[in-house]
Amino acid sequence: MTSGATQRPDAAGFWGWSSGSAAANALRVVGILVAILVVVQTVLVVQARPQDLVTGFRGMVDIVRRAVPPDVSRLPAALWPALETVDLAIFGTLMGLVLALPLSFFAASNVTPSRAAYYLARGVIAFTRAVPDLVWALIFVTAVGLGPFPGGLALGVHSLGMLGRLFAETIEHMDMAPIEALALTGARRIQVITHGIIPTVLPSLLGISLYRLDENIRSSLVLGFVGAGGIGFQLLTAMNLFQYREVSLLLIVTFVIVFSVERLSAMLRRRLV
Repeated sequence: MTSGATQRPDAAGFWGWSSGSAAANALRVVGILVAILVVVQTVLVVQARPQDLVTGFRGMVDIVRRAVPPDVSRLPAALWPALETVDLAIFGTLMGLVLALPLSFFAASNVTPSRAAYYLARGVIAFTRAVPDLVWALIFVTAVGLGPFPGGLALGVHSLGMLGRLFAETIEHMDMAPIEALALTGARRIQVITHGIIPTVLPSLLGISLYRLDENIRSSLVLGFVGAGGIGFQLLTAMNLFQYREVSLLLIVTFVIVFSVERLSAMLRRRLV
């Protein structure tokens, strides 16, 4: 027979406390305190001052007011930098894809020819990924001068690191039974790769590459700030000259580029799956 009284939830159970394990409860308390300390030190280190944002709101409104309406007369001059931005992303993605694909076979533990090759490939991938694309752009601008070419090289090298890691992990998680069966038939290593591994993981690799293209579109906008071409350089120039109406036009063009590439990439990924 059930009681008519409403049962109250156990507060200790709700918060995850266990009356039978004092050590576990102590660890939870320590974990909560550590999390609070991390949040507090984060706020202190970044010098977060919400009041400054409130007092500076009028200045932001003034910039927006001066940026409206966009200067559409500058649209023809923005078309070539916009094309440069898209081509930078495509070039960087293709360069990263071409370099990362063979390297990923050495960086995948289940197909690498040796442990030395595995660690060397992983080291190259980690290094190219650890250095930001903006730093790569500065290096290549110093080497080959201003323009879109150093931006494309920077995106390609950084994409090598990102794609190489994801490609290697995809290969490591593939079903090896068909690959082993192909090897037992006497197929050479290159035949196992071209007829077994690549056809199996190709849809996943193409999907990853399309994601990287999305990222490279956004990155190519920032690389223009260091003279690596694209619409970012024109945007920086307009901001330095206080041409806010041109800035608003360039931001609209940027939005159209990013949105269009994102939608196209999503459509292609759906067809690949």
